[in-house]
Amino acid sequence: MSGTSMDGVDVALIETDGERVTSFGPCLTVPYPDEVRRLIRGAFGAEQPNDATRQAERAVTDAHAEAVRRWSAEHAVALSTLDLVGFHGQTITHRPEKRFTWQIGDGAALAKALGVRVVNDLRGADVAAGGQGAPLVPIYHAALVRDLARPIAVVNIGGVANVTWIGADGALLAFDTGPGNGPIDDWCARRAGQRFDAAGALAAIGKVDRTRLERFGEHRYFARKPPKSLDRGDFNDGWAEGLSAADGAATLTRGTARAIAFAARHFPAPVTQWVISGGGARNPTLLRCIAEETGGKIVTAAELGWDGDALEAQAFAFLAVRSLRGLPYSFPTTTGCPSPSSGGRLHQPSPSKSGI
Repeated sequence: MSGTSMDGVDVALIETDGERVTSFGPCLTVPYPDEVRRLIRGAFGAEQPNDATRQAERAVTDAHAEAVRRWSAEHAVALSTLDLVGFHGQTITHRPEKRFTWQIGDGAALAKALGVRVVNDLRGADVAAGGQGAPLVPIYHAALVRDLARPIAVVNIGGVANVTWIGADGALLAFDTGPGNGPIDDWCARRAGQRFDAAGALAAIGKVDRTRLERFGEHRYFARKPPKSLDRGDFNDGWAEGLSAADGAATLTRGTARAIAFAARHFPAPVTQWVISGGGARNPTLLRCIAEETGGKIVTAAELGWDGDALEAQAFAFLAVRSLRGLPYSFPTTTGCPSPSSGGRLHQPSPSKSGI
């Protein structure tokens, strides 16, 4: 899995039948080289292949292959023992209103490189059917919280933040809440010369511009009823322009937290707790802001014994198995698709055996 933060490739192993997870294996995060990150940025927003997208796709595919090989070597797990690889790819454009989403990454090439079956293109069928194509992880969240008190909310904070509400009866509601780490990362890169706000240190010494925050909260996206989803570029750091580096970081961080809190307006029932995963779970300043904005109990995925860094990689392994079995993984209450549906494309290690 590589998310909208473009920080690198997360590799994780699970054993599952696509309904229950019977065991968790080792995981590894391999950062993207700066050159790969530059190529991905150069492909953002494209809606048809060009030299930039082709270069980026080769780089992304090679980076994923290398990450899996490193994971295999470091954890002494032979690739020949793997049944299936779920390959999310790297999102460069997400425009479901145009029935278009694009995750670059060559599934056939990855299958050949690893010698393992690969399922990719896990969003395309949902978007083509009129769904948002995101979020797809809710059905995995539901598998993880079987033994926890519900209703419960699971929030993943990557470049964009999304939430899964899971009811006492297992009912699902999911949608993108708004900006995640993306605008904060971009601000830090532009104004502080750092890729991200490590441990929320910059935001912690800044002062929130309350006037700007109130205007941010009036964005029409927050009032839209789910299902709904975002492209990484739909929210940016422009609304903090003119502030100091620290004040801008503080204001953007509070904005991400407020957007998450606004999500509760759409929940069918209040939640017992908010579980925070993804890169945002490592930012104590952001966690404090979420607690203040929601007024609820906040726990990190790690506190529940989950590996928050590996959660989405695990989820796409889970979805790949559901795809292989023809089980639905997108639903009217998560992506807005007309009916529960599956998707994905299966690639065999031998090109002659590739299929859907």
